[in-house]
Amino acid sequence: MGYVPSEAARSLVNKRSATIGVAIADFRDPFYTNFIPGVEEVTISSYHDLFVASFAKDHQRERKLFEAFFEKRVAGIIVAGSLVKDAYLSLENHSIPAVLVNCPSYPYSVSVDQFWGAQKAINYLISLGHRQIAYVHQGLHSDTAIDRLKGYRAALHDHGFPIEENLILQGEGVMGSEEKAVSQLLTLSERPTAIFCFNDMTAIGIMNTLQQRGFSIPQDFSVVGFDDLDIAAYCHPRLTTIQQPVYQLGYRATKMLFQRIQGNNDLQLEVIEPELIVRDSTAPVGVPVGGVLNLSKG
Repeated sequence: MGYVPSEAARSLVNKRSATIGVAIADFRDPFYTNFIPGVEEVTISSYHDLFVASFAKDHQRERKLFEAFFEKRVAGIIVAGSLVKDAYLSLENHSIPAVLVNCPSYPYSVSVDQFWGAQKAINYLISLGHRQIAYVHQGLHSDTAIDRLKGYRAALHDHGFPIEENLILQGEGVMGSEEKAVSQLLTLSERPTAIFCFNDMTAIGIMNTLQQRGFSIPQDFSVVGFDDLDIAAYCHPRLTTIQQPVYQLGYRATKMLFQRIQGNNDLQLEVIEPELIVRDSTAPVGVPVGGVLNLSKG
């Protein structure tokens, strides 16, 4: 007969709508290409809708988005890469549960072990004979950024290598913005032989910039990323990286959220161990083009 139930009226009666609010750091970041489908699978099977928005890596915009979710009476909130994680604790008083992704300091979170992922990357480069290893990050505004820098420092320290602050450079986290970081690296009196990057987009941009300047990857510089985006397996050279199970992050975070919606708050923080994916952008120190070095004897 053409009748459509009013979602607004339902939310007034039930004090919440059949909608899940999802806040992500940046729509332009391909990290979320596989994250949202993981969220969507659980949400649809639970007969809920999605309201997805970006706070563009801005803490003020995230707070406004937080308020918008509350005004819309969403059933629950999922936030990836929060910059104001403590603000979501106030939702507990309003019966709107929240689950944060990659914010392990929040009590209800599903996270990849960023610290261990960075350590894996540096340990691998050290096993290839690299001693001068640079790190290009994108600022220290989130738990993810802080933990990756800590992992980088810890791995060097564990191997007895000095931590050289001039090898820690800030990038933007997106392709096409690495010119400054590369210029700084190339002006060093002792250039690094390897570069660990905050994410794959930074790593691919670093490789492209170095290649445009006449350098070869991995003969002149080994490069490691973080995330294992789809593009990492198709760029040239194919990128060695730390893999985050992005789809599983979205799926497991949404599963946790629906447990909270159903009243189960006796939940444990979930931490997933990342994996090292070795491809063509890394090589032992001093290996010529087409060369092979046997590391089996240490």
